[in-house]
Amino acid sequence: MEFFKKVPTLHFMRPRRRWYTVSSLLVVATIASLAWRGLHLAIDFTGGVEVEVSFTQPADLDQVRSTLAAQGFTEAQVQVVDTVRDVLVRLPPQGETVTGAEVGARIKKVLAAIDPAVELRRADSVGSQVGRELANNGALALLFTFLLIGLYVSVRFHTYRLGVGGVVAALHDPIVVVGFFSMTGLTFDLPALGAVLAVIGHSLNDTVVVFDRIRENFEKSRRAAPADVIDAAINQTLSRTVITSGATFVVVLMLFLFGGDALRGFSVALLVGIVVVTYSSIYVASALALDLGLTGNDLFPVRKSADELDRMP
Repeated sequence: MEFFKKVPTLHFMRPRRRWYTVSSLLVVATIASLAWRGLHLAIDFTGGVEVEVSFTQPADLDQVRSTLAAQGFTEAQVQVVDTVRDVLVRLPPQGETVTGAEVGARIKKVLAAIDPAVELRRADSVGSQVGRELANNGALALLFTFLLIGLYVSVRFHTYRLGVGGVVAALHDPIVVVGFFSMTGLTFDLPALGAVLAVIGHSLNDTVVVFDRIRENFEKSRRAAPADVIDAAINQTLSRTVITSGATFVVVLMLFLFGGDALRGFSVALLVGIVVVTYSSIYVASALALDLGLTGNDLFPVRKSADELDRMP
């Protein structure tokens, strides 16, 4: 299936240095925002209290949130569990001396205004140590992901130039996604971290598709200018990129609109990531490989003839 009736002939590599500036500004803005504002971490990472209640009728989550907010629980995360009558309320730490049972009793009393027969099922405290372990494990997962991406791309394409481009793009994309969360103040939870890892995988997939076409084009015409070969490869894969990214974007948008609060961070991270990945596979990975001096000889080294080998010492 082709999105365009004929292959475009756009010159993507000509303005690449302008896009380097855009990417640099985004990364600097992310670092500045993280240093100044940080991330609004969910209790997955900070610890807190989880309270599960059961209503006699299907729960109205918006009403539950507004009722809790009116009583001072402004940062409560509310989601349905098990059935439409069972609701999980997640709260940030309420103080070292406040127990989960005390918070649960308060939540039950507040929600009794909605349903006098509301039942408290459980109230558990989540320690900050668990959150720190999750954060450390997430950081290790990201580190090993980048290392393996660089190794995989370098080995597959026989040149470090494409490997560096692939790794930088894979670094660039999650940084921008995390920066979006920091600058907007959206809650960064465990599903959002999972989405960031998915963005890295999507970035690698898009990048390798373009790199494969670059290799094919160099094999057909090794004497062509590298910029022209890369432009042709991007144009030839543009239909696939638009269709794949567009379809994924629509699906995730539906998830954002109708998936509820529990999947809000996950869907937002993917929406931002899809846009950034589509851009970075062109103006980060491919452009950087070009500026590192990629040529056809890097992908297909010239073999020495038998006479040349005989003359070697």
